[in-house]
Amino acid sequence: MNWTKLRNFINTRWGFFALVSCLFWLKTILVYLIDFNLGVHGIYQYFILLINPIATTLLLFSIALYIRKTIPAYLCLLLLYIANTAFLLISVIYYREFTDFMTMNVIFGYSSVSQGLSGSSFSLLKPQDILIIIDVVVVLLLLLTRQIKLDKRFIPKNQAVAMTSFSLMFLLLNITLGEIDRPQLLTRTFDRNYLVKYLGIDAFTVYDGLKTAKTSQTRSKATGADLNKIIDFTQANYAAPDQKMFGIAKNKNIIVIHLESFQQFLIDYKLNGQEVTPFLNSLYHGKETFSFTNFFNQVGQGKTSDAETMLETGVYGLPQGSMFSTLGTDNTFEAMPAILNQSQNYSSAVFHGNSGSFWNRDKVYKNFGYQYFFDASYYDQNANNLSEYGLKDKLLFHDSVKYLEKLQQPFYAKFITVSNHFPFSLDDQNKSFEAANTGDSSVDNYFVTAHYLDQAVKEFFDYLKASGLYDDSVIVLYGDHYGISNSRNLKLASLLGKSSSTWSDFDNVQMQRVPFMIHIPGQENGGIFEQYGGEIDVMPTLLHLAGIDSKKYLLFGSDLFSKDHDQTVAFRNENFITPKYTVVGSTIYENSTGNVVTHPSKKVQAQLKTAQEHVNSALSLSDSLNNKNLLRFYVPTGFTPVDPKDFNYKNQVEQLDKIQAKLKGRSTSLWSKNNDHSIADKYHSDAPELKQSDSGENTNEQAPSVGSTLEDTQ
Repeated sequence: MNWTKLRNFINTRWGFFALVSCLFWLKTILVYLIDFNLGVHGIYQYFILLINPIATTLLLFSIALYIRKTIPAYLCLLLLYIANTAFLLISVIYYREFTDFMTMNVIFGYSSVSQGLSGSSFSLLKPQDILIIIDVVVVLLLLLTRQIKLDKRFIPKNQAVAMTSFSLMFLLLNITLGEIDRPQLLTRTFDRNYLVKYLGIDAFTVYDGLKTAKTSQTRSKATGADLNKIIDFTQANYAAPDQKMFGIAKNKNIIVIHLESFQQFLIDYKLNGQEVTPFLNSLYHGKETFSFTNFFNQVGQGKTSDAETMLETGVYGLPQGSMFSTLGTDNTFEAMPAILNQSQNYSSAVFHGNSGSFWNRDKVYKNFGYQYFFDASYYDQNANNLSEYGLKDKLLFHDSVKYLEKLQQPFYAKFITVSNHFPFSLDDQNKSFEAANTGDSSVDNYFVTAHYLDQAVKEFFDYLKASGLYDDSVIVLYGDHYGISNSRNLKLASLLGKSSSTWSDFDNVQMQRVPFMIHIPGQENGGIFEQYGGEIDVMPTLLHLAGIDSKKYLLFGSDLFSKDHDQTVAFRNENFITPKYTVVGSTIYENSTGNVVTHPSKKVQAQLKTAQEHVNSALSLSDSLNNKNLLRFYVPTGFTPVDPKDFNYKNQVEQLDKIQAKLKGRSTSLWSKNNDHSIADKYHSDAPELKQSDSGENTNEQAPSVGSTLEDTQ
């Protein structure tokens, strides 16, 4: 009898509304508990977690209650139900890779809801995900087989209004309960986990959208007066250069090698007795290399583009989304390529075997002042040459030297590798290292692709030496961000001699170390340096090495070699690390032991409070600079604002040739120094694709569309 009553109720509009609302609430709770690491503690927080999907689900679904006609009403409710389910699934996939939640900047900036269709995103799917979609399939089948019948009676408007009002009141109650447990919940939103834990995934997305709109409005009202606090902060943060290091790289070529997803633990690591990265290890320990063992990535949701933002402009990435994608095409920058060109007549170029439109690079690089950008269109896009994210690394370096040798020296050149990119897949013909055996294919193959990257870098170094560029260059190598995400660190733990049962947030922070090496041929005072720093410190460090004082620029980092360098490393979520302590939320860890500091002394409390205030100010002021585009009001003495119209990334080979001809005997390019001949044949690579090309194999195979997947994932 009860089942009959329940079935009769479901066959009403209110009953169907209740059914889909309950199903969506149930699977949202399952996702919270299974997939999201929200840090829920105690009965009170679990209670809030259980109720937080209710208000937004009822509010969203109540839209369908206002439709009187039968089929449109049911169709509207189904579409809302399916769309919210799809959003939930995409959020889960995104979280597994980034341990973070999608923001409006991510959704609109990347145009990447389609990331769920990418190969790397499919690899993030798990069997448990069937729980997210199975209810939708069942409901549709029940409707199609008429096990659930459509109710022709419409819902009175006053009842629909009552449901909307109830959901709004419930949302207010939800916010109040959250504020009780977490004061200033909606004003201190540096940790998105808190918002999702207390308000739910839908409420977080709406709130983030409102914040994004507010930021846009704030930008339009900005004035030069908004710069005052930023100028004061950056001047106070300035660290004068070490005179022994200042200018030691002046007028040398600066070559930046962007090691995709490369973490510090790979350096000197042996798997099954074999070094994963023997060449990089040799660089790391060489006397000509200044290596930093406590250097951290500081990226947010922008991942690779955040790393580029910090290295090129000296400001942090955004708290949500990517600077490149949301602001990069419109903002004014005072970036490395422009500064080097205007100060010391450097030419500049980026080499990246992926689509130029990814991260809006083809537009952002012009705003940075990059004269040339060799993207996928300048390389052989034969399918055999490509990984999922573009040209394989050995081919990128090999095929770039014909362009590099035509750059006027000194040049500032950046190579962005992609082969060591999640999900770390490499074709069999390029595998020369045995995978690990953790049971997680992405963790296992991470060592395989890292070894391949190491080989590619060695081949490039060999060419630099053979061509004569080596002695006139400074080579900078850095890891842009983690390769193994926090959600996979437990699988990695055993390979690092740690127990997954004792793995903590402290360990996750330590895993954010990435290599940073400055290789200067001819130097003998290199070595391994232990001062703490991060990607925000690269720009002032390189400027000082090049003999350019960074003081007049608005930079949020400081010279790593300076005795005044601030060793507090800020992370994008306002956590931070110092040489002695790691602070995650309100938890303090002692670096020497990894133990939680339960009763810090007043002196330690005061020190960490000062550090936290510094971190908060740095991130907040950087965000203000970026969001308000304040550099349009600030022009340092001797600097000319970049006009992106001065640069054209089409027909760049012809542009280079015209410069050679114009300069005639004054050209400083490697090409000209070799009597207008290429020496690309000095590049020796064991890449099997090159041998196949020479023999005519695979020359007619159609290349896939590079860049059809979400880059960051990069």
